[in-house]
Amino acid sequence: MRSMRFRLLLTLAVTLLLAACHSVKLPALPNILPQGTPTKSLADAKKELEQATPCCTSFADFSFQNQLPWTPQQFVLGNGTPVAAINGVHSYFLSFKLPADAKLPYKIGLKSELSGRSAGNNSYLFAPTVAVLNDAFQPIDTQDVKLCEYMGWSSSDSGAFGSVAIADKQARYVVVYSSGKQQSDNTYWEQSASTFSTTSTTTPAAVTMGGSYKIQHGPDGTVWVGMMNKSYAEAVNKAVCGKAPQGDGVLHSLRDDIPAHLSWSSL
Repeated sequence: MRSMRFRLLLTLAVTLLLAACHSVKLPALPNILPQGTPTKSLADAKKELEQATPCCTSFADFSFQNQLPWTPQQFVLGNGTPVAAINGVHSYFLSFKLPADAKLPYKIGLKSELSGRSAGNNSYLFAPTVAVLNDAFQPIDTQDVKLCEYMGWSSSDSGAFGSVAIADKQARYVVVYSSGKQQSDNTYWEQSASTFSTTSTTTPAAVTMGGSYKIQHGPDGTVWVGMMNKSYAEAVNKAVCGKAPQGDGVLHSLRDDIPAHLSWSSL
């Protein structure tokens, strides 16, 4: 009797699950930039950077008056902002003093935004490289940050997210720039969103979605940098870094979960 009751319940669960797969509609995802955001071609952005005169050629030349924000803050890098020549490559940059009273280890959260209103051939993003320096302005760690896409409920919590851990007690300063490798690389993007309404920050707007993309990295753009907070940690943990492996389906998963003493064919 107990075995029969279990089979009936399991059959009902499978039926409801299959029905849900056909009936549940996922909420539309927003674009990560509002309508009207100015765009610039990648070629023009590269030309502007190459024509800029660098202010610095070594980390010791940088200014570290500003402390790393306690939560990620927005910075716009581009024409008119300082340029450094690092390892022979021009890059816009940000430089910060690390908080002396922060408990090790901790993480720096980063987010880059697309340069255009939607994912596609004309969009690019600034991909950060993070150099952690000691008190003599010498690098003790340098990382090209791996960016992963996360689409939240509005433009403020959507973008390409990444993080860097600070664990060395010698760490005193941090520089955010974009290496030659980063500027020539790309980031996986799972979907294209063509419309985003700025009238609501809590309800996702209708979008056009489809396909996957390789978003090119560019020399400029909007980047958020600061101490990792809860929302950024959740975005980093849930972000999509590449195409998911092909699954075997719901029925295959249920088959694996059925107790060994019950056969699938007996249901």
